Amino acid sequence: MATLEKIRKHGAFLLIVVGVAMLAFILGDFFSSSSTFANRSRENIGSIEGTDIHYTEYEAAREQLTEVMKIETGRSDMTEEMQSYINNQVWQTMLAKYTLGAQAEKIGMTVTADELSELCIGEHPHQIIQQRRAFFDQSGQFNRLALIQFLNSIDRDAEDAEQAASLEQARTYWMYWENAIKLNYLQEKYIGLLTELIGANVTDAKYAFNSRQTTATVEYVSQPYYSVPDSTVKVSNSEIRSLYNKRKEQYKQKPNRSISYVVFDIVPSSYDFEDVERWINGLREEFVTVKAGDLASVVNSNSDVVYDGKNYSESTIPARYKEFAFGKNAKAGDVTEISFADDTYSMARLVETGYSLPDSVKLRYAVLVNAAQLDSLKQEWAKGSYGEANELGWLQEIDMPKEMADKAFALGTNSIFSLPYGTGLQVVQVMEKSAATPKVKMAILERKVTPSSKTYATIFNDAKQFIITNNTEEKFLATAEENGMNVIPAFNLDKNSEKVDDLKQSRAIVRWAFGAKEGAVSDIFDCGDKYVAAVLTEVHDGEYRDMDEVSADLRRELLRDKKADKIIASLKGVETLEEAAGKMNAEIQTAEGVTFGSYRFGNAGVEPVAIGTAVALEKGETSAPLKGVNGVYVLRSIDKTTAEGTFNEAQEIQQLSTRYTYSLPYQLVNLIETKAEVEDNRSNFY
Repeated sequence: MATLEKIRKHGAFLLIVVGVAMLAFILGDFFSSSSTFANRSRENIGSIEGTDIHYTEYEAAREQLTEVMKIETGRSDMTEEMQSYINNQVWQTMLAKYTLGAQAEKIGMTVTADELSELCIGEHPHQIIQQRRAFFDQSGQFNRLALIQFLNSIDRDAEDAEQAASLEQARTYWMYWENAIKLNYLQEKYIGLLTELIGANVTDAKYAFNSRQTTATVEYVSQPYYSVPDSTVKVSNSEIRSLYNKRKEQYKQKPNRSISYVVFDIVPSSYDFEDVERWINGLREEFVTVKAGDLASVVNSNSDVVYDGKNYSESTIPARYKEFAFGKNAKAGDVTEISFADDTYSMARLVETGYSLPDSVKLRYAVLVNAAQLDSLKQEWAKGSYGEANELGWLQEIDMPKEMADKAFALGTNSIFSLPYGTGLQVVQVMEKSAATPKVKMAILERKVTPSSKTYATIFNDAKQFIITNNTEEKFLATAEENGMNVIPAFNLDKNSEKVDDLKQSRAIVRWAFGAKEGAVSDIFDCGDKYVAAVLTEVHDGEYRDMDEVSADLRRELLRDKKADKIIASLKGVETLEEAAGKMNAEIQTAEGVTFGSYRFGNAGVEPVAIGTAVALEKGETSAPLKGVNGVYVLRSIDKTTAEGTFNEAQEIQQLSTRYTYSLPYQLVNLIETKAEVEDNRSNFY
């Protein structure tokens, strides 16, 4: 009871305490939630139609496509261009998935398991599958057996960690293309439905038919706008502003930046040339005297050109060595003098001479999934039954892998040999050989002069000193001009631009531009074979382009309209073409064969209003003055014919529908993606 009494006495105070505690709890939860939300927002690559694209989802897709590209290209490293392709392709795929793909799914349109199976592994797989190099044969053609073999190889358990990694990469490869086909086919279905809905109708068909039937020949006179001096018409700022406001939606823009930059080319110095010259002179004695069996080791550990025992003919040997290698007295052990050309020091040594081999061989081949089928295949070929065998045609040694070339050129005509091909075999038959020609083996020791680390440091220091001294836009541009440096402008850089112009590894310049203030001078950027310094000249973050940016174009349009009005006013009361010619100080010209489908009008060029009027005029009728693209026109019809063709509704609709089929998909995809609510924040991460 005592406790309750104390509570009653201090009830108001306790209510305040409890209220504060509850408020603290609520606010704490609110700030915690806000913090979590903010963190999630910061981790979003962007959003498409209300769907957030989380960094982990985007990065997983990037990693998947990177693995696919490694298999496609046979490279373990990705070039700057490949990375750019991967980033853009992943984003474009997500755009398609969450826009057009989502629209298709909303109406219950799907790709069934049976459809996907037929598209991927059916008798006639989807073009995406047929274009994959992983399923090509030696002739560069799609081979369904190679596809089946690939699928069999990934549907098994790994025996060790290395094999597990290879299997995982192969499965990732297949999963990517399977998903790509599914999305592609879903889009094809959706676009096919829309094509049916908005395809050509009888009205379209009649219009298209009639537009080809009427042909007009007209006489015309014209007065170009440039004949009226600009000084005779006035355009006010308010008129420019009014036209700008009227056209404003045409000037929508994404945030962009403009820069100017100078380049410091990284090229070899005199020290670098002297260094390589010393290097090759130092190796000459060893190159001349080393035993033939050890020559490959000396060359391959020093030269830019690998020695692999290649057989050179007069047609395949580098031109500068042809006389040396195939001269009358050429023999093994001969060595050229050191030569210098194209920034490269080199010398060559003959390893073997006096023998002949064919220049090329003609081959046929087949792929066996089961190696046990080899004997039966040889028997079939011996009977002249080649089944699904393919001919590779005539190939030179350089056109095939070394292990294949060694056997193909060594064995006789009609010989058959096999090479491992995944878990199966590639069986090859030598069909024919060209006539034997003289060959030589030759080792080349050469090195191209490239910039040394010392040269890199010197050029970098020069570039660094330039930006330290010229740390404002005014100084940057003035000093560059004084020193005869080429200042290169780069306009309207998008925040996701992968590079600036053709500068290698220049994505960092774009990121700097979007984080700097207008007028800022950058640090030095390493762009492969160049150092680059830039100044940020323009910042555009508004939803629309500023009027100042487009005022010159608007002014030209207003000038043209006012000149047209002035010319038309001068023709008031004119009734004949001859009178118009006198007023315009122009000669009467003729435009023949004008139809609604014409692209050009006589000698005047692209003038749609003149074309339409020419066909509409009755024979002998003279038009009112026409405001054209390049000037004012007056026309008189002198002939008009209508062909007596037969309207074929089905044929006309088919022709128009075919045209729609080619153009509609691109228009639809562009329209849907343009109208979609898209927020692209990739530049914050890459």
